[in-house]
Amino acid sequence: MARGGGPGGFDVNALMKQAQQMQTQMLEAQEKLKDETVEASAGGGMVKVTMGGDMTLRSIAIDPEAIGQADYIVHLAGAGVADKRWSKKRKKEIVESRTAGSTLIVKALRETPNKVQAVISASAIGWYGADPSIPNPVPFEETAPADEEFLGEACRLWENSITPVTEMGKRLVILRTGIVLSREGGALTEFKKPVKMGVAAILGSGKQMISWIHVEDLCRLFLQAIEHPDWSGIYNAIAPRPVDNRNLTLELAGRLKGKYFVPVYIPSFLLKIMLGEMSIEVLKSATVSAKKVRIAGFQFLYPSIQSALDELLPPKTRS
Repeated sequence: MARGGGPGGFDVNALMKQAQQMQTQMLEAQEKLKDETVEASAGGGMVKVTMGGDMTLRSIAIDPEAIGQADYIVHLAGAGVADKRWSKKRKKEIVESRTAGSTLIVKALRETPNKVQAVISASAIGWYGADPSIPNPVPFEETAPADEEFLGEACRLWENSITPVTEMGKRLVILRTGIVLSREGGALTEFKKPVKMGVAAILGSGKQMISWIHVEDLCRLFLQAIEHPDWSGIYNAIAPRPVDNRNLTLELAGRLKGKYFVPVYIPSFLLKIMLGEMSIEVLKSATVSAKKVRIAGFQFLYPSIQSALDELLPPKTRS
């Protein structure tokens, strides 16, 4: 993946890796400690988080000097939505891991003299509900209301928690991110697991649309949001050509296994037993529009699932 530079040498790829490293530190600590506290840091120590042995947030702080020197803030914090079953406790963690970071940023900007020009915050297309029909002739645009299910409410709280920065005259850009495809973990790794055993696992009917984005295009979108002062408000961060679950699974299986795989439909009821409430999102079809970012001048390197897989899969798997 190409590394992108921005104003003052800003590198979103590096920042995203640091955020992933912080999450990894926390997960590793969770396995080792039960009743003790755990600390992790990112951005060269600019952000410090203290968690209890039960992984509840004890404290979080930003170095005031870092805020004073920053030109831009990129807010990526958030516990993995698909990492665990959605218990009541886990849902609270998913929401608070996002809103606590926003609250911290707002507080730091209010209390520390700074020259921050813009705040770029992640959100997610979980904001949107299910397609009213498949195919959906009218993809969801940024003006659509938040869904009433859990993820829609979580995204609404997340976005509302960072909005106060606009009251301080800061430009705010919110990127509602789709399913991110990358070599390092994430959705693609999960899709590949059954395929490696010769099984193309199609979820439910397989007709549900997946609004996705290549990780490199996502990084470039963050850079575009930083570099272009005319960008403000909410933008969908997804590729312009969504793909249904069946075609994505078969495309991936064909590239990894050639003709040597068996398509298997995983019934919806079984997914509900395995995943609980989270199965709603796995089975939900959400066709989201990339119209606004394209009108704003963004050009995708990977507009189709074929072009994305060409780059993400090793050459030896593309026979």
